[in-house]
Amino acid sequence: MELAQHTIDGPLFKEMVIKGAAMLEKNKKILDAMNVFPVPDGDTGTNMSLTMMSAVWEIKNLETASISKMADAVSLGALKGARGNSGVILSQLFRGFAKAIAGLEQADADALAEGMRGGVEAAYKAVLKPKEGTILTVARYMANKALDTASYGSNVYLVLDAALEEGEAILKKTPDMLPILKQAGVVDAGGQGLLVLYTGFKMALDGEEVGDMSIFELGTEVPLQTEGVELTYQYCTEFLIKNIYSVVTPQDIDRLREKLEKAGDCVLVVGDINLLKVHIHTNEPGKALQFALRLGELSAIKIDNMKEQHRPMEEIAEKPKKPYAIAAVAIGDGLVNIFKDLGVDEVIQGGQTMNPSTETIAKAINKSPSDTVIVLPNNKNIILAAQQAGELSKKRVVVIPTRSIPQGISAAIAFNPEASLEQNEAKMKKAMESVNSGSVTFAVRATTLEGKQIQEGDILGLENGLLLHVGKDVEKVAHALMKGMVKGDESTILIFYGKDVKKEEAEAFAEKVSKEHPECDVEVQYGGQPLYFYVFSVE
Repeated sequence: MELAQHTIDGPLFKEMVIKGAAMLEKNKKILDAMNVFPVPDGDTGTNMSLTMMSAVWEIKNLETASISKMADAVSLGALKGARGNSGVILSQLFRGFAKAIAGLEQADADALAEGMRGGVEAAYKAVLKPKEGTILTVARYMANKALDTASYGSNVYLVLDAALEEGEAILKKTPDMLPILKQAGVVDAGGQGLLVLYTGFKMALDGEEVGDMSIFELGTEVPLQTEGVELTYQYCTEFLIKNIYSVVTPQDIDRLREKLEKAGDCVLVVGDINLLKVHIHTNEPGKALQFALRLGELSAIKIDNMKEQHRPMEEIAEKPKKPYAIAAVAIGDGLVNIFKDLGVDEVIQGGQTMNPSTETIAKAINKSPSDTVIVLPNNKNIILAAQQAGELSKKRVVVIPTRSIPQGISAAIAFNPEASLEQNEAKMKKAMESVNSGSVTFAVRATTLEGKQIQEGDILGLENGLLLHVGKDVEKVAHALMKGMVKGDESTILIFYGKDVKKEEAEAFAEKVSKEHPECDVEVQYGGQPLYFYVFSVE
C-alpha cells in the first residue's frame, strides 16, 4: 500500500518551531542539570531555549504559506538570539536547513531530509574544531538516517520518527565518545536538547499539545526591540488573567485577542481558560485592562513606557570615528570599569551565568565608533556567538578568542592604536596566550569530575578552565590554586575579587600571596563579578 505523501508548509513549520521551543522551555532545567561542569555558567538548556524563543519572536506575526520564507525567518531569529555554543550551533542548523530548502513552498520527505543535511553542514563549518559526542554528532546521525529513510519513499512522518529514533540511539553512545561525559555519568546535554526540540516538532506533526506550558511562561520577559525603531505604540503592557469566570469560553479568549489587536500590536494571549498571560504594545493600556476584566481577575500588571526607555538611545551623540574600536564582554562593575579604563569602547554585560546573544553583541559592534571592531568575548562559551555577530553587522569584525577575563585584559593592554589591524590581531593573540587564568567559585550541583567527588556548594578552584581543587573554604582553595599557578618565571599576579568577597579579606589574601611570591608584583583590584569569589591572572 502506498504511503500518503504529506508535506510541511509554512504554517505547519511555524507550529513545529513553536512547539519545539515550548518543549525546550519546559525541559531547560533538566538539560541545565546535565551539564558536565558544575560551575555557575550559562547552561545548555537555558541557552538553547533562549535561542529558540528569539526564533519564535521573529515568526510570531509572520503569515506565509511558504516553508522557505518561514524557515528564513526562523534562521534569522535564531541567529539574533543565539547564546552560548549550543545556541550558536542550533542557529546554524536552522540556517543550513533554510538554505537547503530555499524557494520551496512545501517540503516533502526528501526536502526535509535535505534540509537536515544542510543544517549539519552549516553547523560543522561554524565550529573550528568539532568534537564528536556532542550535539553535532547527534544532528549528523539524525540527518543521515532521515536521508536514508526518505530514499525508500517514506513520508515526512516516518522520516522524522526514524531521525528521532536514531538520535536517541546515538545520544546513548555519546559518553563513549567523550570520556568527560562517562566520568560524570551523563549524555551530552546539547544532543539531548536537540532531541527535545525534535520531539516538539513531532508533536506538531501529530497534532499533540505540549501542555499548559507556554514559551512565554510566567515571569519570562518578552524581548523588547526598540533600537532604531519608530515607536507607534508607547506602552508595553503585560498582565495575567486568573480566576477566570466559569462562563468564559475559548471563543471569548479569541474575541479578547481580536479586540487587543485593534488596540495595538505585538499582541500575545497565551494559556487557556485556567490562566492567561497577555502582552500588548498600545497607547491605551487602560483599555486593554478593561477588556481583560470581562474574563477574570487581573494580576502581575506591568506597564512600561517604551518611549522613555528609548529616549536615552536617541539622545546619545554620535561618538567620533576611530580607526579601530574594541568591544568586550564582562560582568561586574569593577571589571567593566577596568576594561573602560583600558580603552575598550563598548562593554557588553555578560559572561558566566549570562551569555549575551549574538544580536546583543552585534548591537555593541554597531554602536562602536569605528568601521573596524575588535571583539573580546572573554569566555569560551561566547566565542562562537561573537564570531556569528559579525554576520549581523556591515562592519569589519575581528574576534580575538579570549577564553577568560584575564586573557581579555591582557589582549586589551596589548592593543596599539597606531599599529595595523593585522599587527594588533597578532599581538593581542600572543598576549592572551601568555596569561595563566584562574578562578574560584562554587558547585551548583553534585557530580564527579576529574576523579573528584563534588557536593553542591563545594568551593572549586579552576586553572585555565580545568578543575584542580575542591574544598569547603574559599581562602584555602584560592591559596592552593594560586600556589600551583605560579610556575617560577612569572612576574605579575593580578587578583580580582568578586562582589561576595570583602575588601579587607581580598587585601589580606593578596598580602599572603605577595609574601609567598616576592619575585612577583601582586596587585588586587575589585572586580565585582557575581558567583566567582576570585579571578586570577598570572603572567
